[in-house]
Amino acid sequence: MRTAGKLFAALAIAASLTTVAAGSALADPPSGVTPASTDIVGVGSDTTQAVLDQFSTDYNTFLGTSTAPHLYSWDATGSSPITTKSGATSIARPNGSSAGITALNNYTNATVNFARSSRGPQASTPTVPGDPSSDDFVAFAKDGVSWSALSGGNAPANLTTADLLAIYTCSKTNWNQITDIPGYTGPNATIDAYLPQLSSGTRSFFLKAINGGSTAATPGTCVESYLPEENEGTDSVFASDANAVFPYSAAHYIGQVYGGHHTSSSDYPGSLTLRNINGVNPISTTNTLNPSFTRTAYGRLVYNVVRDSEWTANGGSNALQNIFGTSGWICTNTTAAADITSYGFQTLPAGACGGVSHT
Repeated sequence: MRTAGKLFAALAIAASLTTVAAGSALADPPSGVTPASTDIVGVGSDTTQAVLDQFSTDYNTFLGTSTAPHLYSWDATGSSPITTKSGATSIARPNGSSAGITALNNYTNATVNFARSSRGPQASTPTVPGDPSSDDFVAFAKDGVSWSALSGGNAPANLTTADLLAIYTCSKTNWNQITDIPGYTGPNATIDAYLPQLSSGTRSFFLKAINGGSTAATPGTCVESYLPEENEGTDSVFASDANAVFPYSAAHYIGQVYGGHHTSSSDYPGSLTLRNINGVNPISTTNTLNPSFTRTAYGRLVYNVVRDSEWTANGGSNALQNIFGTSGWICTNTTAAADITSYGFQTLPAGACGGVSHT
């Protein structure tokens, strides 16, 4: 039975790590702190939770004694339910981009102000600008999604898009069927293909990327029914599975391994290592996110999603714009830029950071 289960110099990395270390991020709001009803509070994506935790620490330090709304972010996993801020409705902790966006749409700003998302808008997302029910996807960094496998296992160092699609749609189920990788002769061993949990933005993006980018591939029946938490190679199903294949955020992996950032003991690759796609390594020679990889179909923007009516309130002069907008703290502050790099992501140029997507 099968197991259930752009290029930066090294100096810049060191500078980033030093900056971040000055105010270490904490998972969830700090112990003993209940965000005020007027604070900006978010939920959702596992992939961006660690950098948002760091943003929260550094932005609130930046505000100092100011009475302006502070920033807080609840992680994807942990105890549940949660009371996100003073006076809020208690809710089940949203785990993943889609779950965060659902919470944003199901509750008011008395409970949730933004959703972390590692995917862009989908057909099911309200995306009509000016519609009070519309969601605005506000970009803040770039990531790439690759795949991972057990160090020393049966998987090759590289797979093509065609291979990945075949694996996840079950037209290739054995490593000896992978015949297009130079120098690789796969053993007679069944491939164990895993996907993250259903609300995962990484899952959604990966299935689209391997299928040409427009519609998601439908996983075949050979794909494992067990759905590990994304970006957690420490799950016991991976401990000794020489045949495991699992999508993984390259930025999150770099932040975990080379930046030393993880929100819990389980938020780590464990024995999984990141692999190439179409011969392109997601990690550069300086252990940062490889621009050559993020320029492929596997590069993606990551977002904070807000309600359009609140994003445009007061002519765009509001707390959300002050944090997430093109002239806001995340897009203009050097500490925020250092946080983005330190956590493995690529910064976006002026104008792109804070840019809004509706379709």
